[in-house]
Amino acid sequence: MDKYLVEVYIPVLNRSYDVYIPATTRLSEVEALLASAVTELSDGYFTVRPDTVLCDKSSGMLLDINKSALELGLQNGSRLMLI
Repeated sequence: MDKYLVEVYIPVLNRSYDVYIPATTRLSEVEALLASAVTELSDGYFTVRPDTVLCDKSSGMLLDINKSALELGLQNGSRLMLI
């Protein structure tokens, strides 16, 4: 399975995490896993809400969670934001 190393910035924590995400898994699954991991790592300062979204950090554009990282053109070094 191909994976990409991406940076995920969490504004509410003012922290970034480097994570591997699978290239062919839908981002809806990736987003859920990232959100639960960040909740645990932050000791509850970040909490998952129904309106939690994953977007491109530089443009602020929301990512289509029905597509995979590969379909969205993500690659190693992509910078995302979880809000």
